[in-house]
Amino acid sequence: MLVNCKPKGPYEDYVADVYQTSQGGDNLKLISGIEAEIGAAEGKTVALQLIPDTEFQKYYGFGASFTESSAWNLATIPADLRHEVLTRLFSPTEGAGFTLTRTHINSSDYSNNHYTYVEAGDEDLSTFSVYEDMKGFTGDENDQVRGIELVEPGYDIIPMILEASDIPGADFNIIASPWSPPSWMKTGETAEMTNGTLLPQYYGLWAEYLSNYVSAYAEQGITLWGLTPQNEPLHAHDARWDSNGLTPEQGRVFLRDYLGPQLEQDGHLNPDDLDDGLRVLIYDHNKSTMNDYVTPTYEDPEASKYAWGTAFHWYANSELEAHNWYAEELDTLRTKWPDKGMIHTESSIDIDADDPMGQYWRESTDYAGTFVPFDTYAYDIISDLNHGVQGYIEWCIILSTQGQPNPYDNFNSAPVLINPVTDDVIYTPLYYLLSHFSKFIRPDARRIGLEGEDTEGLISTAAKNPDGSIALVVYNKNEEARELSITLDTHTYVVQIAPRALQTIHFHNK
Repeated sequence: MLVNCKPKGPYEDYVADVYQTSQGGDNLKLISGIEAEIGAAEGKTVALQLIPDTEFQKYYGFGASFTESSAWNLATIPADLRHEVLTRLFSPTEGAGFTLTRTHINSSDYSNNHYTYVEAGDEDLSTFSVYEDMKGFTGDENDQVRGIELVEPGYDIIPMILEASDIPGADFNIIASPWSPPSWMKTGETAEMTNGTLLPQYYGLWAEYLSNYVSAYAEQGITLWGLTPQNEPLHAHDARWDSNGLTPEQGRVFLRDYLGPQLEQDGHLNPDDLDDGLRVLIYDHNKSTMNDYVTPTYEDPEASKYAWGTAFHWYANSELEAHNWYAEELDTLRTKWPDKGMIHTESSIDIDADDPMGQYWRESTDYAGTFVPFDTYAYDIISDLNHGVQGYIEWCIILSTQGQPNPYDNFNSAPVLINPVTDDVIYTPLYYLLSHFSKFIRPDARRIGLEGEDTEGLISTAAKNPDGSIALVVYNKNEEARELSITLDTHTYVVQIAPRALQTIHFHNK
């Protein structure tokens, strides 16, 4: 008697849940749960083949940033509604499950006013304190916040981070970035903490300052995952808000001779194992010129030993498609410095306060030009992932329905918008778009092989999670629906994707 002893394949019993966000009105909607079909689909289809055994980069997460403006908006709504918003952002089961975030050291463009953590001229840092990030608001910080009732005036960045950490299932890491040192450490400013550059005589003091910040946050129960030495170091000549110039050579010297040794001395960074402790990500500016910036640091062994990887932004977003999403630049970075991490740390768009939802699906205009935001985000994220990027962070996590507060009249949209007068909460298409990645591609997942025919207006990426589940994310930019024929091992799954729709097809055990 013959007995078939062939073991079952690892994906033999997998089913696929299909989640869709579309211009037609779906918002991360579960549109179907399908089991595998043996054989090919009928009719004209786009064929995709998942190759789980071919693995690429590890993922660290997806999310958005904690800013003072975000904390202020949460301070204007009742505690139960605030908890609901944070649950929708950080719960992996009840919400987006954001896993990688960012915050600012000292004030940023999305702070209510300029601030630092020391008194002016304090060269021994005896007055250093992060109390500014936990003291709350008076309601008199600027014209945009005056007259608006604060439900919880004592709320602030640190309480916001701690409350988010307490959401059941929340599991996120934070990268911290300075926009500007205190003005008294700089030269060439055009306004308080705006433009100019750090004086070389203060390199050591500024390094100690940043290390003190890491220690102070740890004392408040917040362990930082990463730090960038300077936000947008090349935007310090015509900036309208907190900024500081740092050339590639200055960045190399600052990291090699000051910041790296200080962080090592204080026990925050281990140059023998850059994953053991705080990670320093250099550059933190537009990906179009990142290779030129990082080269002096990475070519210097004494500087490179402190640099975990590269952080970059997407601006100007209207130029992304014309430059193929800077895929060539990403490939160069990945292949030239294969031991260095790659994280997208900022993106944003100007808000259309009259149409904060619809603006994502039509051509919108901001300082960067004209583009379709949903298309641009979907293509940028998926292209980044397919070229080695390991995490993607949006700028402000929460803003008002007017894109405020921002004292510099630079009003952005965000995943969550709050009307601070009526307490209405809007989850924008960006919230759902980011959720397609953060909810289904979890920390330590790896990008896997994905083969298929090139199809105009269709882009996709795939990842395998530590629990064995697989997430395939597909964006259909076309005005017509498409049928997808997806092969996993010996089985085929047939899925319909709507016009102008983003889908995550989540393969998992029954």
